[in-house]
Amino acid sequence: MTLLKQKIIEKIKSEGPINFETFMEMCLYYPGLGYYTKETTKIGRAGDFYTSPHLHRIFGAMLGKQMEEMWNLMGKPDSFNIIEIGAGMGYLAKDMLDYLKNREFYQHLKYSIVELNPFMKAEQQKMLAEYIDKLNWVSSLNELDSVTGCFISNELLDAFPVRMVEMDDSLMEIYVSVKDDEFIELKMPCSSEIIEYLKDYSAEISKRYRTEVNLKLKDWLADVNTKLSKGFILTIDYGYNAKDYYNEERNRGTLLCYYHHEINENPYQHVGEQDLTAHVNFSSLKRWGEELGLKTIGFCPQGSYLISLGIDGVITELYGDSPDSFEIAKIKGLIFPQGMGESHKVMVQYKGEGMPVLNGFGIRNQSERL
Repeated sequence: MTLLKQKIIEKIKSEGPINFETFMEMCLYYPGLGYYTKETTKIGRAGDFYTSPHLHRIFGAMLGKQMEEMWNLMGKPDSFNIIEIGAGMGYLAKDMLDYLKNREFYQHLKYSIVELNPFMKAEQQKMLAEYIDKLNWVSSLNELDSVTGCFISNELLDAFPVRMVEMDDSLMEIYVSVKDDEFIELKMPCSSEIIEYLKDYSAEISKRYRTEVNLKLKDWLADVNTKLSKGFILTIDYGYNAKDYYNEERNRGTLLCYYHHEINENPYQHVGEQDLTAHVNFSSLKRWGEELGLKTIGFCPQGSYLISLGIDGVITELYGDSPDSFEIAKIKGLIFPQGMGESHKVMVQYKGEGMPVLNGFGIRNQSERL
């Protein structure tokens, strides 16, 4: 039994059953023992999953290009802050800065990384040693001043702890208890907050339908909005609009576990040793953002976004007219539906006057479907 599993069992025995959100939060973020807080966590080939920056450096170059476009649209402010939340091993930051370092914009940008894991921070500092004078690390959003610029997250929101519900004779919430030192599920009546959330998105849930509700997202977005004086919030993650998320065919929800690059659906094994994720309901991100005064200026699949943003031109910048076939194969993984091109979505929200038009949504903007 892992030490973390022991601590969760002790909590349940002393306090009673915990909702799934609390269980997931402890699995992922318990200080020093959770999946994202322990020293041994690795992301990429050596870990349990990889993200777009691990697939090819052009992903970071494209987001660097996006930051430069945003800076231009805002009238080239003297200081433009890029705040990356959950930077993993630091690949995205490095690839963005590599692309931008010889451009005019570079002299005006400041880059902050929000990282709660001190061991991951140390890895990032090694990776980004060349740019250390451009970088600032904080452990939470609370440590940031109000900024003009862009908040970036790539595959962050899917790791937010979620409430789990299942339709029985009425809508019930999943709680976690213990029997013979093993986790078991219990069903308890849902709170009005969860019921209202599902009503907001017209989720028609039938008998034995199981799904997730991400309420943590609302508080996170409010915290980001508090720190953003003017500018953008760029979110990249796998997910759906509400209609597709709560589709009748998706009757077991979207929760998945990643352990040594293999997927399973059992969150009660490998406690603290596997990643737990749930897809993002981008409709909730839009709704809650608009309540805060944020404008949704674009939403589309990652492949469409990268093509519209001009990935062909950046390929030429990096490789000339004859890119290596191996490089092209990896780039296709970012764009094609069989890779991350369709599963991963890009959403940009804006705080400020007017309604900026970003090139990345020129081909396909599905924000009206949210």
